[in-house]
Amino acid sequence: MVTGNALIFIFIGALLLMFFLILKVKLEPFVTLILVAVLTALVVGFDVTQVSSIVAGGFGNTLVGVGILIGLGVIFGELLASSGAVEKIAQGITKLFGKKNSPAGIGFTGTAVSIPVFFDAAFVILSGLVKSLVKRTGIPAITFVTALAVGLIVSHSAVIPTPGPLVVAENTGSDLGLFFLYGLIIAIPATLVGGYLYGTFIGKRMKVEETAEVEVAAAAEPTYKKEISTGLSFFMLALPIVLILGNTVVSMVAPETGLDTVFKFIGDKNIALLISVIAALILLKPYIAKSYTQIYSDAVNSAGVILLITGAGGAFGAVINQSGIGDHLITVMQGLHIHIFLLAFIFTQILRASLGSATVALVTVSSILGPQVAELGVSPILLGLAICSGAIGLSLPNDSGFWVVNKFGKLTIPQTLKAWSLGGFIAGLMALTFVYLLSLLAPILPGL
Repeated sequence: MVTGNALIFIFIGALLLMFFLILKVKLEPFVTLILVAVLTALVVGFDVTQVSSIVAGGFGNTLVGVGILIGLGVIFGELLASSGAVEKIAQGITKLFGKKNSPAGIGFTGTAVSIPVFFDAAFVILSGLVKSLVKRTGIPAITFVTALAVGLIVSHSAVIPTPGPLVVAENTGSDLGLFFLYGLIIAIPATLVGGYLYGTFIGKRMKVEETAEVEVAAAAEPTYKKEISTGLSFFMLALPIVLILGNTVVSMVAPETGLDTVFKFIGDKNIALLISVIAALILLKPYIAKSYTQIYSDAVNSAGVILLITGAGGAFGAVINQSGIGDHLITVMQGLHIHIFLLAFIFTQILRASLGSATVALVTVSSILGPQVAELGVSPILLGLAICSGAIGLSLPNDSGFWVVNKFGKLTIPQTLKAWSLGGFIAGLMALTFVYLLSLLAPILPGL
């Protein structure tokens, strides 16, 4: 087995190979992660008869924690979108903020909607809202585009039950209810600063020329059986979150009681989302015009890709940790006096920018750093949120989200880089800043 600093070179080589295969060879991330995991295990010196079981074990162990959750979460998001609940939530939040602060409203709309609905789909769904708000308020379109896109990516990267943050919470051994609460705490200032304030700043300085707009085929207008109420829409969005939070709160205020037993069941992450899916099937049926077969098909297609990438990231992480690379990397970085939160942020940011996938970055880094929590002596929740902060920004043209914002936001590539990539990076830095603030207040905060 290889030991010492040679492990660092093997790790860097594995990352470079991963970048090359995904970016240049255009190999699928799932295949790339499995291949790199196997090659890394061989180079490190694992017995060739054990390599397959180590990779498969890492894949399976990762999905044990989040597999059911991802599947149910995707179905839940499809049901919300197909019923019109997502649009109602968006309308309700923007109405609450009023005309002058409508960019902040659409930013927080993104933060709320991206919890159950994936970034790309959510941006496409809400892009029509941007157009109507521009006409109604006279505020530059790029301000709304920046606020919405940053709000969406903040939740996508930091707020459960979105799959990426869920994997991070599982890998760091964090309580899900507290992870949601503190994730929301860092998400709010990140959206305000990186989305609303920065969006307003560039909106006054950057003009989107008509000739620069990218023409895209108009998305088909969604149809519903009838209009859903705002109250029901927010209720459905809140249901799984309330159940999971209820488990956390009751276990703190009334442990070892009958109520605690009940909430340990209904507030379990898998059961909470199962209850929410069943409730959505019943309560949203009068509003959904789309066939359930199509809804399930769309959900399975989305979930399948996420599950494969999540499992493969866990496989790579298992090889890194069992080889001793993770331990040695932490030792070296501590010798350089790089704080673990900053290390987690930088590491995730590099993977996010290089691979173009927040989810791959979150899974990979949390698989490596998660098992080190006890040794590092830091809060697993704060370490997890530092990782999540690194996944928020620096979306580049190798990211599908970059082109969704570019095309549906009708921006040029330089404008997309300034509005979306830089706005997200600023939001990520703000999120990391609040992770440090929470760490200072940890002695008086529950669960930290």
